[in-house]
Amino acid sequence: MEKVTVVVITKNEEDNIAECLETAAWADELIVVDDESTDSTREISKKYTDKIFVRKMENEGRHRNWAYEQASNDWVLSIDADERITPELKEEVRTLLEGSPEFKAYTIPRRNHIGDHWLKYGGEYPAAQTRLFLKNEFKYEEAEVHPRAFLEGDCGHLKGDLIHYSHRDITDYLSSLNNHTSLEAKKWYLTGRKMSFGHAIWRAFDRCFYRRLLRKKAYKDGIYGITVAIFSGVYQLVSYLKYREMIEKGE
Repeated sequence: MEKVTVVVITKNEEDNIAECLETAAWADELIVVDDESTDSTREISKKYTDKIFVRKMENEGRHRNWAYEQASNDWVLSIDADERITPELKEEVRTLLEGSPEFKAYTIPRRNHIGDHWLKYGGEYPAAQTRLFLKNEFKYEEAEVHPRAFLEGDCGHLKGDLIHYSHRDITDYLSSLNNHTSLEAKKWYLTGRKMSFGHAIWRAFDRCFYRRLLRKKAYKDGIYGITVAIFSGVYQLVSYLKYREMIEKGE
């Protein structure tokens, strides 16, 4: 049977970390990589594991790659502090690793939430991500936001869910949007990407109306689904404006 290491990335997650680690306590190894939290995240984590690393995040991709390298086992299950491993996913992973896994990596569906509202439409579910993998076969692009994943060969797909409490409430959602648009603009600027106002308008229309509302029926999630759809378009426009400001200031 293959052993698995669960790796959890944290930053000031005292409200989340206990519930997260509770669902991962079955793993053969449990690692927490903490981005210099100033709350009680590390103290709480010590109740579940003694393998706690403190490391400042330079960018997301590099940080995650370093975290996975600390695992003693070949197989890594990567989760964030605002995620929970469902019993179904736990049993699926254990059953898979008891045999001979066909693939080097597996995607896992996620139930994204704003508060207690599970967003089932608009592309928010299953929104599967590659989270279970052989650590030497899987790497992230060393980028600050939305790093691309690199894997040679095909990827398998698991059915058990991760529950993702992505935002505590709409205020937290908007705060996250502000932060991520800054990182997106910085990524465009530093990589020399050319982005025009017309293209930003098209991306906003495409993300909001065509993809989320029309194709993926975000309206079925009610006001939360419609709001997230609208702000997926706003995301593109705000990122563009921040990008333009960087160019004008020569940052």
